[in-house]
Amino acid sequence: MARQSAKAKSGGGGLFPVHESSLRNGLQVRISESHDVPVVAVYTFFRVGSRNEVPGTTGISHLFEHMMFNGAKRYGPKEFDRVLESHGGRSNAYTTTDMTVYHDEATPEALEVILDLESDRMQSLAITPRTLESERDVVLEERRVRVDNDIPGMMDEELGALAFKAHPYRWPVIGWMKDIQNITRKDCESFFQTYYAPNNATLYVVGDVDPEKTLKLIQRYYGAIPRGPAAPGVLDAEPEPKGERRAQIRHPAQAPALMMGYRAPPAGDPDAFALDVLQYALAVGEGSLLTRELVYEQEVALGCGVDWSWRIDPGLMIAYLELKPDSAPERAEQAFYAELEKVAKEGVDGRVLQKAKNNLKAHLLRELATASSRANALGTYELLLGSWRKQAELADRYQAISGEEVQAAARKYFAPERRSVVTLLPSGEEAP
Repeated sequence: MARQSAKAKSGGGGLFPVHESSLRNGLQVRISESHDVPVVAVYTFFRVGSRNEVPGTTGISHLFEHMMFNGAKRYGPKEFDRVLESHGGRSNAYTTTDMTVYHDEATPEALEVILDLESDRMQSLAITPRTLESERDVVLEERRVRVDNDIPGMMDEELGALAFKAHPYRWPVIGWMKDIQNITRKDCESFFQTYYAPNNATLYVVGDVDPEKTLKLIQRYYGAIPRGPAAPGVLDAEPEPKGERRAQIRHPAQAPALMMGYRAPPAGDPDAFALDVLQYALAVGEGSLLTRELVYEQEVALGCGVDWSWRIDPGLMIAYLELKPDSAPERAEQAFYAELEKVAKEGVDGRVLQKAKNNLKAHLLRELATASSRANALGTYELLLGSWRKQAELADRYQAISGEEVQAAARKYFAPERRSVVTLLPSGEEAP
């Protein structure tokens, strides 16, 4: 039988109750009911991503995301989507550095079908030479499109390898080409047994459901799946950076581009929340600091963006500058540093700071707008921050962050020795 905890309120000011449970095999279960719309979302979070890989099998987490749609004991190849779609549902999945997530959405009447499909592939995925080769070809083509022939993709890959020396964050989520080509069936079987066990997963069911009946269904379909071995830990042996690192890419592009990454703290670190506010102040919206100054005032860039994504271990805060064909990359780079230095020395204007907090609050509210987005948000917070309850605390936490905290974070994390820089030059151009 399942062991069920007392009811607890979820994020969004207690708008949605969340029932926490765990099965004897270690599967964590979270059920949140909301009857506003007759929809149910089912999200399965596996605690595995490219962070859990080793050289030689990089990309296996993402490859496995594809493999999981190719048949198991009760439902054969290509049956998963056919059966779900015949019940009006839809499914998809994604892989990151720290997690792999499978999600389904349908009307409540299809919930049992979803649980049957998902439990089937968790317990008895069919790993055959044919499906492995088929999905390997798909992933290799995806890599060619998204990395080898995509400017931001190839620059991001180069930046990761430059910024990290020892940590698995140094390779791309999709993996190195040669590794993808050489992953074996035995590698896949070992990976599945280790990371796709119920004790390495959390199941979120959100929407128009009855928690008690849903828990009984989950027990029926998942209860007999055996517990797997404990997943091996990941050692963070990454040394502290001692100076700026630089790399250059030559590519037949129309214009140069810049990508800068700054070593940043892990999810949950107090500084991570100040960097959230700083990211929104710098690059979210047409009136953001970098867009206003670099794009509209100085006209040294066509566009700029800042990507700051939480990770289990210390990650990167990444800035990307799209330049004009005749731009001088060194001029745009220096203009970018000048803006960061201005924030570090003078702080952020009060109106800009409040605008960033308002945008963050709006983002948090949008996460609760649908059953699917709510399941994804709560599961992500639990995996990265330790509890889905953190979602309810974030709006107040962001509001309480002071200008001094944002300025201190800028001084600390935008230091030149924490910086890695990738410059892309069109083929044939002379390096500055």
